[in-house]
Amino acid sequence: MSLNNALQLIERGVSEVLVRDELVAKLKLNRPLRIKAGFDPTAPDLHLGHTVLLQKLRHFQELGHEVTFLIGDFTGMIGDPTGKSVMRKPLTREQVAENAKSYTKQVFKVLDPEKTQIRFNSEWMDKKSAADMIMLASKQTVARMLERDDFSKRYQGGQPIAIHEFIYPLVQGQDSVELDSDVELGGTDQKFNLLVGRELQKQAGQSQQVVITMPLLVGLDGVQKMSKSLGNHIGINEPPNEMFGKLMSVSDELMWDYFDLLSEVSGDEVAELKRKADAGEENPRNIKVSLAQEMVARFHDQAAADSALVDFETRFKRGAIPDDIPELVLSSDKAMSIAALLKEAGLVASTSEAMRMIKQNAVKIDGERIDDPKQEVPLASHHVYQVGKRKFAKVSLKQSA
Repeated sequence: MSLNNALQLIERGVSEVLVRDELVAKLKLNRPLRIKAGFDPTAPDLHLGHTVLLQKLRHFQELGHEVTFLIGDFTGMIGDPTGKSVMRKPLTREQVAENAKSYTKQVFKVLDPEKTQIRFNSEWMDKKSAADMIMLASKQTVARMLERDDFSKRYQGGQPIAIHEFIYPLVQGQDSVELDSDVELGGTDQKFNLLVGRELQKQAGQSQQVVITMPLLVGLDGVQKMSKSLGNHIGINEPPNEMFGKLMSVSDELMWDYFDLLSEVSGDEVAELKRKADAGEENPRNIKVSLAQEMVARFHDQAAADSALVDFETRFKRGAIPDDIPELVLSSDKAMSIAALLKEAGLVASTSEAMRMIKQNAVKIDGERIDDPKQEVPLASHHVYQVGKRKFAKVSLKQSA
């Protein structure tokens, strides 16, 4: 592949490349580059948000480069403070080990197992002495740490910052030194940590890694980044029908981000699909079906994708759910009962009417009939609600500002 074509593939969907000229120079070295991305095993299952980085790693594999999937079993016990307004609770070594086992089984649904090296940062961090950790801590100043946005906000807001939280970006940076990485990938929220890696490599006399940041995949609520803790995620191990249905609930606007960050459909093809949708030449729903089928086929198989489509058509189209239904975002301080949500969404005039309709088996969520008017809808949820045969709404319930 030519240099220009390689750059086009690498930069697809990317938020930022630091420094692009350095990336070009490294690509001209005519040797496989060492590509690194770290994942802390904070939960047992990967979701589509994780696969944004995995997909980009796969692009590097297709270009013949060496990919290291780094499991942060040591950093997982520290707890990544990125984006946190309060101190994150560290995981135990047992929790980390169990989650890491699950990661190693799931990662090869995207990456080529023959071209992937799985490493654990405990390999080198467990060997560090107390003196080594003090020396590592000496490589960065408190003032520099407080330049980081989340630390700065917590400091100014009077929220405590534990000393061990400053250690996290230093350990992540040390991983780059240990692996002598040429390129490190991470989400936009990881930019500070990735740049620490560049700095520590410079101090160690190594060539500095190129930093590539990827956008954070927005979850099903259409607002916050995909996260299992927020309940707005699509797990890659979820049953095919569930995965398909969740992808079909993604808004038409957000769908294009999913194409850019997750799909293997070429950028030119996606641009043409968007042109057709904007011109009214193609129904966005049909385009979304192709995306949902691609994802289910990737994480299961084509037969499962075909079956999921049939199931979706049976449950939704035969249920007469129209293609164009209103999309609402409701705010609440806590989970809301279904009856209250139906009233707030304007699907019923009162909660008593909602309760009556539920008792009459006239209320469905995502095509499934419900019978408990007190059932709670959690925050960061996104579903299609139906009352009777003709009233529909896509409703996202999010945390009040």
